[in-house]
Amino acid sequence: MAVRSQTPVPVPAFGQADLSNCEREQIHVAGSIQPHGALLVVREPDHTVVQASANAAGFLGLREGVLGRRLDAVPGDLARRIRPHLGDRLDRIPIAVRCHVGPQGAAFDGLLHRPPEGGLVVELERAGAPVDLSRHVEKALHAVSAAGTLRALCDRTAELFKDLTGYDRVMVYRFDEEGHGEVFSERHEPGLEPYLGNRYPATDIPQIARRLYERNRVRVLVDVGYEPVPLTPRLSPLTGGDLDMSLCFLRSMSPIHIQYLKNMGVGATLVASLMAGGKLWGLVACHHYAPRTLHYQTRAVCELLAEAVATRVAALESFVQAQAELSVRRLEQRMIEAISRDGDWRTALFDSSRALLQPLNAGGAALLLDGQVLTAGEVPGTAELRRIGASRGRGRRSPPPPRSAARIGRWRPWQGWRAGSWPRRSRACRASTWSGSARSGSAR
Repeated sequence: MAVRSQTPVPVPAFGQADLSNCEREQIHVAGSIQPHGALLVVREPDHTVVQASANAAGFLGLREGVLGRRLDAVPGDLARRIRPHLGDRLDRIPIAVRCHVGPQGAAFDGLLHRPPEGGLVVELERAGAPVDLSRHVEKALHAVSAAGTLRALCDRTAELFKDLTGYDRVMVYRFDEEGHGEVFSERHEPGLEPYLGNRYPATDIPQIARRLYERNRVRVLVDVGYEPVPLTPRLSPLTGGDLDMSLCFLRSMSPIHIQYLKNMGVGATLVASLMAGGKLWGLVACHHYAPRTLHYQTRAVCELLAEAVATRVAALESFVQAQAELSVRRLEQRMIEAISRDGDWRTALFDSSRALLQPLNAGGAALLLDGQVLTAGEVPGTAELRRIGASRGRGRRSPPPPRSAARIGRWRPWQGWRAGSWPRRSRACRASTWSGSARSGSAR
């Protein structure tokens, strides 16, 4: 019996896809950036720039090019600001730094991460004017935690994002089990056509794009009419291949997506991912009908708010005990007060073990952060805690600790918790809680 050989389906390179094969377009290897920033690829350990966006020298105000130069030879304090973070993994979550570059010492916000093939990627954009968003954040988090239904939460989310970002239209986009989407809530400027209730097939957002939304939680397109800035050289000298730009906030967007936005008359976008229960539950999609820049500080608040909303979504879609919610809200308020008073949220967590442990029904808790170990209640010894933290950091399941691990997860200051579990994502720390019983929960 003859067996027919199947011809491999070609994978279109970035910018070479059409509507028949856009599902497979390699959008994570764009090879170019948006022009409102500059990108450097740094070889380690000598910290020499081996690849850069073609606009790097001009954008940073440098008289000479950056290729072949060590970071400490670039005028300003970029090398000094980056140095404390070189020991971090930086392979999943970028770290932000404020630095000054060039003869005039212009201020830039930078994001650092390491792509899978190695090296260090440094993305720089002009720093915005300082803005105190603490009161806005506090009010927003209170509104999120007070929402009693999914509809109320999503309506409030659209309002909060519109107030925070100033975009003309904000939609909360929800996916169903098959990946199809619905505009579940919306706020827009008067006179704009409403999209509320519109439904879109799963194919509108390819799987590659969905995976990137899971990794890169806030994406911004400043000007739909931008001219992409190519990377120089085109291929990475570290690998001889395309640079993996999955975590790059400046990464160029697919030409197909750009045309889609132009057809809608959109001039700029911001999209924040809503990750609930470890899955892409939906998106907060913001549209503006003219170019719009949103500086890092505001984008960071958008990400924080999206995580708080996603946590609340998970709570509203599951059984949550009223007393546990009340305890969490009280702890949130203590954290906000601690940040305002001490500049450090850790005091609010660990100065009263009851406030931390009771909402989770745990007998002990541990926080591993910046080389320090903070504990409350009954926990294993410090050496054992470090071993557990190290094994979790490597993505391997470790043997059970002396007391069963009730929950291990990730947490961010300002973010609420679903009763009985830790939220999934963090930029700062690794935390564990131990139950006094034999029951154990899974890692989230």
